[in-house]
Amino acid sequence: MRVFTMQRISAIALIIFMTIHMMVVHFPPFHIDFSQIAVRMAEPLWQGIDIAFLFFVLMHALAGAYVVLTDVESIGRAKRFLAGAAIVIGVLAFFYGVQTILAFGRYFAGQM
Repeated sequence: MRVFTMQRISAIALIIFMTIHMMVVHFPPFHIDFSQIAVRMAEPLWQGIDIAFLFFVLMHALAGAYVVLTDVESIGRAKRFLAGAAIVIGVLAFFYGVQTILAFGRYFAGQM
């Protein structure tokens, strides 16, 4: 039941973050302008938004993959291993993504 709840909460968050992303990056007058991406990535508010977006994408994807894999009845005994593997992969991917977002922001902050 917790995975079901995590999927629903992350789906709602993804709708919000995807809307923000689409409005800021892809729709006029905010269409893709790479000089503006550099400015945006250097701002702590946008870094926080991108980190939260990353967190909910990972949570939604890994919870969904876990549900699909454990739906097969022959996997029943491996559920703990799959849950642990999903958590480890999620933490490592989140750590790597956060480091990338912060480094991207520091790099472009130095360029301005």
